[in-house]
Amino acid sequence: MTQQERHDAVVAYFTREPEVKTELHYENVFQLLIAVVLSAQCTDKRVNLVTPKLFEAFPTPDHLAHSTFEEVFPYVKSISYPNNKTKYLIKAAQQIVEEFHGQVPEDVDSLQKLAGVGRKSAHAIASIMYNMPVLAVDTHVMRVSRRIGLVDESATTPLAIEKQLVQAFPEIYIGKLNHWLVIHGRYTCIARKPKCEICQLTKHCLYFATHQRQFAIQNKL
Repeated sequence: MTQQERHDAVVAYFTREPEVKTELHYENVFQLLIAVVLSAQCTDKRVNLVTPKLFEAFPTPDHLAHSTFEEVFPYVKSISYPNNKTKYLIKAAQQIVEEFHGQVPEDVDSLQKLAGVGRKSAHAIASIMYNMPVLAVDTHVMRVSRRIGLVDESATTPLAIEKQLVQAFPEIYIGKLNHWLVIHGRYTCIARKPKCEICQLTKHCLYFATHQRQFAIQNKL
């Protein structure tokens, strides 16, 4: 099976499934920015437990920009790396107020200028909020795309994987591809033991093809 056939199979499968979206909870782009910054190396579930009270306490960039570390930290202390993320949130809010007239920027380059926002986060915000054809490559996207065989062996970094996927898939699906692969990686193609017995992509999957006999023995497929 060729890579193109795998690409086509992934599109065919996910476009006939119910549409998937980010599992982060938000009501506007500022809230999404906060949630995305907090979600780095942390689960969306944990972030969603924290953000309601945080959003209520700091509803706008101006509120957060004029806050202190001591005021913000208690809201995010249960998140991974709370010290750094507290500083990022306050600094990003200050940048939004001082450099972007109180509005979260829409373009990827400007988003990446904000504290705590790298390429992956900027792409996530742009694709979720503005439907831009940019791809956020996280650990799920890396793992699933390599397992299925959507990228070749030379793609070993997030940027290399991003470039290959963006080149391979039609632009209309780029913004959705992150959600497809993240959800698939989070609930089916999990890191330690992929649930190949329930996966609907096994006949197109390079990883399954090379481990089929092992799975058959273990799972009695």
